[in-house]
Amino acid sequence: MARSVSVVGGGVIGLSIAWRAARNGWSVRLYDPSIGSGASWVAGGMLAPLSEGWPGEESVLELGSASLDRWPEFGKELEAGAGVELFTSESSLTVALDGADAEDLRTIAEWVGAQGRELQILGRAEVRALEPMLGRGVRLGLLAVDELAVDNRLLLQALQRCAVDAGVELIGEAVHSLDRLSTDQIVVTAGIASPALWPGLPVRPVKGEILRLRSRPGVTPAPGRTIRGSVHGRPAYLVPRADGIVVGATQYESGNDTQVTVAGVRDLIADAEALMPAIGEYELRETSAGLRPMTPDNLPLIGRVSDRVVVATGHGRNGILLTPVTADATVALLEGSALVEAKAADPERFEKVAR
Repeated sequence: MARSVSVVGGGVIGLSIAWRAARNGWSVRLYDPSIGSGASWVAGGMLAPLSEGWPGEESVLELGSASLDRWPEFGKELEAGAGVELFTSESSLTVALDGADAEDLRTIAEWVGAQGRELQILGRAEVRALEPMLGRGVRLGLLAVDELAVDNRLLLQALQRCAVDAGVELIGEAVHSLDRLSTDQIVVTAGIASPALWPGLPVRPVKGEILRLRSRPGVTPAPGRTIRGSVHGRPAYLVPRADGIVVGATQYESGNDTQVTVAGVRDLIADAEALMPAIGEYELRETSAGLRPMTPDNLPLIGRVSDRVVVATGHGRNGILLTPVTADATVALLEGSALVEAKAADPERFEKVAR
């Protein structure tokens, strides 16, 4: 008789775990009243652990790098299984608009290099040659040739298709208590709803607003890679898509509010124009907001909290990036082993989680 597992939550994390578990011979049920929605639907799709690195955050870099290294094979499997093209960018460029930001980029490059990963510092002329549509205020660039980006919505589509093909049973219902589930094992992947299912999990919602822009005839071409920068202290990014650009993202501590605000859209457009002045030529196709499941230390919670329950939640801004390593780590836990790269994400680092 096949081992059985219930996965509670149908974003990228839940779908990837369900797919991989089913492929390993588990009988899998996935519960979610709205599969493929939530933070996964709103995401930008950047896979950028290197250029976001910072001294002292070794564990964050190690986990992100382990997942980034898995993405090419992980993505190819999904592309083959679902017949879609997921990758929209094969490098990233972080730019500095003032002296303080330029110094930060040098710090990141030096520190990440010391961890064994390569980032390239580019001068103003080199940045302009690489991406001529960027603003003339750019002083310095940080090129990460290994960082990727994916279309998050095609990713959700591909994961759902591959999960079903592997035998996952998708159940469009909410789970309010784990006690009602009869399977051998349970995996909680419910994002901001996870603490309601397992009290004590230190996960809180952090709102993020995002814009989706569509290209129009004759507009300035979109960048060929993900562009990141800081504008007036606010992080901003432009992620290419087949039909335009994703612009993000605001960050607010505002409970469960998912309404898009005028101020949020204003800031996103202003910051995007500082990076790429011609972005005003594009069609504003969509504004949306999601709730990132954040933890106090910006690392997710991936681990066993009881003999029957595993949690994989709290991925914050990095849910898309961390999808492959989370799937591998969770399936390993189900099968009685552990993935060493995910050790720092063990929920036991917080009190009152396991019982």
